[in-house]
Amino acid sequence: MATNTLSEVAELHVPDLKWKGFKVYKISGGAGPQHAHGRRDFYKIVLVTSVMTVSYGDQTAEINQTCLVLINPRISHSVIHHTERKGYACVFTEAFMAGRERTELLQNSPLFRFGKTPIIPLNSEQELFITGIYQKMLSVYQTDYEHQAELLKTCIELIMHEALRIQPSSNEPKHKNAATRITHRFMELQERQFPIESIGSPLKLRTAQDFAENLAVHVNYLNRSVKEVTGKPTSVHITERIVAEAKALLQHTDWSIAEIAYSLGFEYPTYFNNYFKRVTGLVPKSFR
Repeated sequence: MATNTLSEVAELHVPDLKWKGFKVYKISGGAGPQHAHGRRDFYKIVLVTSVMTVSYGDQTAEINQTCLVLINPRISHSVIHHTERKGYACVFTEAFMAGRERTELLQNSPLFRFGKTPIIPLNSEQELFITGIYQKMLSVYQTDYEHQAELLKTCIELIMHEALRIQPSSNEPKHKNAATRITHRFMELQERQFPIESIGSPLKLRTAQDFAENLAVHVNYLNRSVKEVTGKPTSVHITERIVAEAKALLQHTDWSIAEIAYSLGFEYPTYFNNYFKRVTGLVPKSFR
């Protein structure tokens, strides 16, 4: 039993990915050698049949059938393979999907948002449809077709829309009123701060007041709107996200606890230790 990233094959060809912003490949075989896992600068969409456990941020999920797995570059992930696996995968950068409508689909899709499950079980009809799209991508990827990139982008869009059709989100803001609009802006602004990639660029927005000032609204209005739309106070959303990032940094980096504390905007490591323990019941060292 070994731990691997879903991009293990693609990572052998990272220069190719960075040059074109896209790669598609077929998955086959058993578990490979162990790989360190972490966050990357590209998205992944994987069609896989296997029995495995997926670690995604601070969550874990079991796969025991054919599934579509959608990985956000902001969130660390790893996979423990228990059986042989087969399927397809594509990796792509946000720049590859450039264009107002496509970028909006990518950024706003609940399939790529923090806190949403990245795993979508498929029935035989859905598997057949998405397999056909991957086969088309492989075929196009190996040609010199003049509009190759556009056709590949369209294939990615088809997979994403099919995933949304299979598993629609009933909790996404519909922007029907001012409260949902400001809540959506708050959630997007919060998520844009992550992942923390450098100790030298600490988290800047850490309180409801910080977000309210950035969004040019009164803090009471922000708090009231967020609570109305989500059922949770602004402070709870902020705390949950900071702690989730802290867990990812503790698990997937070799930064010291002091460095993690500073990167998350805490003036002293002791403040971070107390904050983390209050929320999780554990001190950071124990969690790591």
